[in-house]
Amino acid sequence: MIFDLRTYVCKPGTMARHLAIYKQFGLEPQKRCLGEPVLYGVTETGDVNSYVHVWAYKDAGDRERRRAALWEDPDWLAYVAKSAEADCLLSQNNTLLKATDFARLPDLG
Repeated sequence: MIFDLRTYVCKPGTMARHLAIYKQFGLEPQKRCLGEPVLYGVTETGDVNSYVHVWAYKDAGDRERRRAALWEDPDWLAYVAKSAEADCLLSQNNTLLKATDFARLPDLG
């Protein structure tokens, strides 16, 4: 199993707007293609203009297939356009992680 940790930094004062756009337009197509996120959280300490989300995949091939489906989904593409238009994001960082052999992992079915 691999985990895709995504960290986003928003322009100061735009986090609520950005997350509202995501909740209204991006969440459902992303869940439809990627499944439920393991975690979606806002930062409480450190860079308070950032948030993270984590997605779990069986392996790199599973991740590649699901993300390809996401980028073919018209609802996702509409969200991406709305997000770009809102211009709230400053940066994005993606990290792929492998769990240790002693980690308790979610059941991906």
